[in-house]
Amino acid sequence: MSRDATPTSAGRNLLRTALNLRREEVGPVLIAASFFFCVLTALMLLRPARDALGMERGIESIRWLFVGTVLVTLAANPLFGWLVARLRRLQVIAVTYGFFVLSLVGFWVLLRFAPAAVGERSGQVFYVWFSVFNLFVTMVFWALLADRFSPDQGKRCFALISVGGTLGAIVGPWLTSRLAEPLGTPSLLLVAGGFLLLALVASRLLVRFTPDRVDGDAEASDVDPGAADETRSIGGSAWAGLYAVFRSRYLAGIAGYVLLMTVVATFIYFTRLQMVAAASDDLDARAAILGSIDLWTQVAVLVLQLSLTGKLIQRFGFGWALALLPIATAAGFIGLAVYGSFVVLIGLEAVNRAVQRGIARPAREALFTVVNREEKYKAKAFIDTFVYRTGDVVGAQVEGVLGRLGLAVGGLAGVVVPIALLWAVLGIWLGRAQARRASGTAADVTSASPAAEHDAAVAPTVHPAFASTRRV
Repeated sequence: MSRDATPTSAGRNLLRTALNLRREEVGPVLIAASFFFCVLTALMLLRPARDALGMERGIESIRWLFVGTVLVTLAANPLFGWLVARLRRLQVIAVTYGFFVLSLVGFWVLLRFAPAAVGERSGQVFYVWFSVFNLFVTMVFWALLADRFSPDQGKRCFALISVGGTLGAIVGPWLTSRLAEPLGTPSLLLVAGGFLLLALVASRLLVRFTPDRVDGDAEASDVDPGAADETRSIGGSAWAGLYAVFRSRYLAGIAGYVLLMTVVATFIYFTRLQMVAAASDDLDARAAILGSIDLWTQVAVLVLQLSLTGKLIQRFGFGWALALLPIATAAGFIGLAVYGSFVVLIGLEAVNRAVQRGIARPAREALFTVVNREEKYKAKAFIDTFVYRTGDVVGAQVEGVLGRLGLAVGGLAGVVVPIALLWAVLGIWLGRAQARRASGTAADVTSASPAAEHDAAVAPTVHPAFASTRRV
């Protein structure tokens, strides 16, 4: 081997052993990670302000804001399904992100030119709007990834792509702390809008440099699968996503997993708000505390992603990766019930978010790589928005009832442990069902799409240029 070849070989060995990437996957993974970085930076710029504004009328009001949020997401789902049925995928992303950018500009105009009109009601509107915005922008991102990457690539690449999102979740609060004073809080809305526009550019680059996957929908038509993005809309009914979830055990299982996850996450959320409210009654101080919790939580997520996530998913599969989150959460609640300190709460939230975003989220998103295109966008939208926010409402109301009964953290632990057991079993089942679908052996799959039986019988494939077996 020549000296000139040595650095190249070392670089290839790094990609093969450490990152487990093929040469043709490097570009798409970097673009997708940058895409996710921009999305999470925009979200985390605004999240501390959202939580602080929501607490202005007390924690009890947030429970009703959750109800308002779930109603808005229910109303938004058929509209989103209608857009998906009639627009091409890049157009769907452009309309979704463009709408939220224009909304941010509208909030900025209100804060900048009519600050006297901003009050508690405006804060509540922003809280609900952000809660819907948060889910839709991330859902569209993961739907596009599930559409462009194969099941095998999802197992190997999604955890690595998630690192980009974690970096954005760290940079977002940092930018808030650096820019809030010199620019003013209203200007942060425009900064977040700028990152969303950058995310939109990244989505176009991802579609351009990642050949389209060949699935049942494409194969059933006379259209060149590689050109499907530019010539075809997904079609179907605006309500197809809802119907698909109720007609498919696999999609219903994903919905159940998300529901249980959000119920428990809401328990943690309200426990955190109560402890922060007890620590200070000043809006700025509360925002600072919440921002610090977010920052250190994201650092924990990043460490986990860089050290364990990819290897764990590849070694044990999606099922155990999904089951790890309920196991860790149950253990954390038991620790919180025993010690009940603010430090333990931060540790519980850090572990919960680290495992959820670092391990469970990539595994959960990879579950959608084995469903047809209509389900990737419509059923996923229903699950990731309405089902997710329904879990918020259920969790908020149950936590409120337990609090009024005086059961507090100990009572929550008694509820969380059995939920976590069911949650873990469901995660393992989903992992095995995904493996069956990926290998083409599932025989009992039903779906709202006419092409679903073909999708269940034939493992999804990718364009030869992207699915080369040659490793770096």
